Order: sequence, then structure tokens, then C-alpha cells
Amino acid sequence: MKRFKGIYWRTFTVTVGMVALTLVLLGASFFSLTYSYIMTEKRSELKDRAEIIAQMALDAYAKAGSWLARQDDLRTMVGVAQQMSGTDFLIWIPQEGEFLGTSSELNNQKISLPEAMYQKLAKGEVYMGVSTLGFYEKPRAVVAVPARTEGWVEIGPVLAIAEPNTMTEMWRAFLGIFGMTAVTVLLIAFVATATTTMQQTKPIRDMASASRKFAEGNFDARVHRTGRDDEIGELIDSFNSMADSLQRTEQQRREFIANISHELKTPMTTIAGYADGILDGVISRSEERQYLAIISDESRRLARLVRRMLDVSQLQSMDLIMQKTPFDLSESMRRVLVSMEKKITSRGLDVDVEIPEDPVMVLGDNDLLTQVVYNLLENAAKFASQGSTLFLGLEKKGEKAVVTVRNAGQTISSEELPLLFERFHKSDRSRSEDKDGVGLGLYIVRTILEQHREKITAASEDGVTTFSFTVQLAAEESGKNV
Repeated sequence: MKRFKGIYWRTFTVTVGMVALTLVLLGASFFSLTYSYIMTEKRSELKDRAEIIAQMALDAYAKAGSWLARQDDLRTMVGVAQQMSGTDFLIWIPQEGEFLGTSSELNNQKISLPEAMYQKLAKGEVYMGVSTLGFYEKPRAVVAVPARTEGWVEIGPVLAIAEPNTMTEMWRAFLGIFGMTAVTVLLIAFVATATTTMQQTKPIRDMASASRKFAEGNFDARVHRTGRDDEIGELIDSFNSMADSLQRTEQQRREFIANISHELKTPMTTIAGYADGILDGVISRSEERQYLAIISDESRRLARLVRRMLDVSQLQSMDLIMQKTPFDLSESMRRVLVSMEKKITSRGLDVDVEIPEDPVMVLGDNDLLTQVVYNLLENAAKFASQGSTLFLGLEKKGEKAVVTVRNAGQTISSEELPLLFERFHKSDRSRSEDKDGVGLGLYIVRTILEQHREKITAASEDGVTTFSFTVQLAAEESGKNV
């Protein structure tokens, strides 16, 4: 039963049902109109025939002078008319006081005329209706024309009676044609609906199948568009785009687990190895302090790694749009520079600073954007050549403030530049020079700026590496730049 509750069968049933209902309503309306038209035409035809028979009777009586002389001839003549038209005729003969019928069965029979017919004929009007006349088994269409008089002769009324088969023959033919047409239309609707619905539901079934594969951890499944340019095609594109995103996320998750496992394994292995060496007496008493210092450094590096990972997790769950407030970015950059003074001087570096003396008000989270400047400046100082110059600058461009950090050192290849902001990424030279890093500093920078809807760029050429990022100016600063 579940199979027949799907979109395919629902759409198919509704469409075919609507077509069938339309055909039924159309057929009923057309039947009503045609039946009424046929009855009107038939009654008009019966009226004309009754008037002709009345005129024939008058002519026959006028020539013969009496009914007895021409009665047989009149019966024969009217009988021929009855056979040709399929219509019975009754002629009331006033002088004889009886009905003259066109068939032997009608002769000398007791005929019951409806009261409505008497009233119509008494007014000189034509009667049209349905009656058995007390003789026929089933009602028949009856048309009665009032008495006609020509000179001293009076004939009538004359009744024309149509058999049921003659009244419904055309209608039955219509029903046959309509039935064939309805069956043909239903078959066409059946095939067209089945084909169209199948085309609509197949991509949905494919997406459901792919979703089940995603749940099983297989992110390679995709849905083929097959040249569709409708809403289903857009849905397929969106689904495949989502699948690509899920696959990238899964790949990043695996890389993250691999990277974090590597980063955690190294200090933990070092700590465990040296600790076991001290406990087992492999390391001499004179060397214990040296190795304990190494254990202490590795423990701190492990703590920094865990802290940075928690920072990243918190940043990704924050909604900074609601936390943006105006603050002076130039002052925050000066504080960063002061806090970095010891690290900078320890490497014999000079600093070239281009920060406006006037406040530069920007919109954002002060602490997090200060962390961005700190991470970039720390990274630049760490990898700058001994005795070189660092550059820290701030300028306004349109509605944005642009912060630039630059150092002189080794050139970073164009292939590696996009990877600098990935989690746990370290270049070969940084692995040898950066013993304390965990590979999350620039990733945190990118995460904070993405939360602020801002961008950061990196360029490296001829040993000079430059990082630049934008921050939205506060409303009053934007107004000054207009």
C-alpha cells in the first residue's frame, strides 16, 4: 500500500481523475443540450407532419363528399407516410365521432387524450408532450394540432405519435461517438501523465537514494540533471552543490582529525618518552633538569593547542553581527605593537608604522579584531629575516579601513598562499623555525574576519610577504569619506 501513496501515484490519480471528471461534466452538458435540441426538432417535425396529414384528410373528404368513399384510400396514403417517417397518426373524424388510425391496431381502440391536450386544443393551440394515450405500453412523444376547417368540412384534431427508437436514435449515436472519444482522451491522458510524473519523481527518488548513501558515509553520490531547465533542474543543482559541500566538509573533518592526532601525538610522545626515561633511570641525574624543561615546554605547547582549538570552536559558534560596536582601531593597533615589543626586539627587527594619529572608528568586536592584528604581527615577526623591517599600516578606502602587515623573509609560493589559512597548515620552513606554533593562528584570523563578513588577502614576492584585511568603518567615519 505504501507504494501507491507516493507522489507518482497521487499526481497520476489526480490528473487522470480531473480528465475523467471533465469528460463526464462535458458529456452531461452536451447530452442535455443535444437531447433538448433533438426533442425540439422532432416535435417540430411531428407538427409539420400532423398538419400535412390534416390537409390530406380535408382534401380527401372534399373530393369524396363522405368518409366512407375515401376512407380506404386515406388509410393507405397515411400508412405509407407512417412507414416512411416511423410516425403513427390519429385523425379525429367529427362526423363519425371516432379516431381514424394509420395502423390496424389503432382502429376501434379506446384512446385517452390527456387533459392538458384538451385544454391546448380548445384554445386552438398545438399540444406537444409525452403520453401513452391509454394504448401504448411506454410513453411516446405526441404532437396534436387543433381541428382544421375548410368550407363546410371540419377535420381534427390530428395526432402525430413518434416511436421511442426514432426519438433516441441520434442521441445513441452521439453517445457512441462520445464514448470512443472519452476512451481515447483517457488513454492519452494516462500515457502523458505517467510519462510526465515519472520524469518528475525520478530525480526525487535519486536524491532520496543519494541521501541514504550520505547517511552511510558515502558522499560520492550525485543526481544527474539530464538537461532539465525547470525547478526540478534547479533542485538537482542545489542538491549536488550541497553534496559537494558535504564532501568537502567530510574531507576537512578527516584532515582535521589526522592533523590534530599528529599535533597531539608529538608532544605527548615526547612527554611520555622523557618521563619514562627519568623514571627508569635511563636519564642521568645531571640531565634530568634539562629533560624536565623539555617536558614542561611540550606540556605548555599541548595546552596552547587545546586552548586554540577551543577558541576556534567558540568563534565558529558566535554571531558577531549582534556584537559589533564602534571602536578606535588605530588605538587597538598601537596596543598590539606595544605588547609585541619584546618579541620584535629579540629578533633585532625594526618597525615601520603608518597609523593615523586621529582615531579611526570601525564597526566590529574590539577584542577579536585586536586578536587578528596580534596574530598577523606575531606571524610576521616569527618568519621575518633577522634584522629586517616589519611594516604595520592603517588607511581608509571608501567605507572600509584597510590594515596591512608586511615582513621580509623567504618567498611563499603561489600554490601555498591559499593554504596559509587552513587549520594546522605549516610550510616546510615553518616546521623547522616555528617550534612553538600549532598551525591555528592564521586559521583563527580568517575565521574572525569571516564572522565579520570581511576579507583577507596574502601576497608574497621577492621575499616580501604582505597580509591585508578590511574592516567596516563606523557610520560617522563613512560620512566623512563621502
